[in-house]
Amino acid sequence: MKFLISGLGSIGRRHFRNLLALGERDILLHRTHRATLPDDELAGFPVETDLSAALAHRPDALIVANPTALHLDIAIPAAQAGCHILMEKPISHSLQGVDALISALQHGGGQCLVGFQFRFHPGLRLVKDWLEAGLIGEPLSARAAWGEYLPGWHPWEDYTQGYAARPDLGGGVVLTLSHPLDYLRWLLGEVRDLWAYTSNRGLGMPVEDSAEIGLRFASGCLGSLHLDYNQRPPSHTLEITGSHGRILWDNVDGLARLYRVEGANPPDALPRSNDSNRSTPGLTPQSPPRSNDFNRSTPRITPQSPPRSNDFSRYNKWYTVTPPEGFERNWLFMDELRHFIAVMRGERQPQCTLHDGTQALRLALAVLEAAERGKRITL
Repeated sequence: MKFLISGLGSIGRRHFRNLLALGERDILLHRTHRATLPDDELAGFPVETDLSAALAHRPDALIVANPTALHLDIAIPAAQAGCHILMEKPISHSLQGVDALISALQHGGGQCLVGFQFRFHPGLRLVKDWLEAGLIGEPLSARAAWGEYLPGWHPWEDYTQGYAARPDLGGGVVLTLSHPLDYLRWLLGEVRDLWAYTSNRGLGMPVEDSAEIGLRFASGCLGSLHLDYNQRPPSHTLEITGSHGRILWDNVDGLARLYRVEGANPPDALPRSNDSNRSTPGLTPQSPPRSNDFNRSTPRITPQSPPRSNDFSRYNKWYTVTPPEGFERNWLFMDELRHFIAVMRGERQPQCTLHDGTQALRLALAVLEAAERGKRITL
């Protein structure tokens, strides 16, 4: 399979290195040479600066990793040419052009996977299993909070010139940190309406660096989301309160915690597929495993000894599930890439479809509209 990567910033480089780790060598690079990272690791791989010339190589797949506002300019011609698309989130900064991408995919016959990698996080996948099994009863409220310090992301460059800080490139904290808008919808269903406030007081950029968002889901569950570019140290958490328990998840330490009270569904209601390979849905680890390719192990569960992933039989007690040994952020990207290759082969359907990516973008744009107009937005 031939892979074309468009955009060679930090995320594009990560995809490049991960393809190599998976044994893929037929890689073509489409770039503008504006990236501020060294080019040493790219030596020996073909480069095109013109998209038509890149597509003339007949790649099987395109990985879209350029700035948000430029995603569709690259994805639509590639989809028309028959490429499968792995599109970094968000899919764009505007809904304009999304219908054209849908039509191009239908014409070209390719699939699209949107890069909301947190759907591959073993802790969040376990949270989804707990919710689907009814282990905390009916979800009543949810609170997600994610704070990062933007100047510390890319210390080798001026952060004010990066895509995350520039309105012309689709920047701002709402679009750039839009992962929770996707996974909250994935976990709790469609959003009915929302309100929001935004501010740029922290860093004084021409885009928002903080956002407070209120959500009401179609189920009646209420939600809140905090996003900011100002937080040191970074944090990223999720809390869900149900009629018969609570769930806590912390991205920094990877822990997922469950508290059940009497009246919740029994633990044997859990899906049987979630024991050992939850972060690689339907896929098996590499053989032999590579050092960064993450031979999967069952998450450790306390207080049980030995651990049993479906044993949450006692009420009024916290259960803490730790991530697999050696877990780190790149696992999400590696699992996503394995899944994308399986989608290309026709072995899987995309975990995060273009429809999912479009719905997340609609939510992000509604947040910005609500903040600008000072009104609640109904979706």
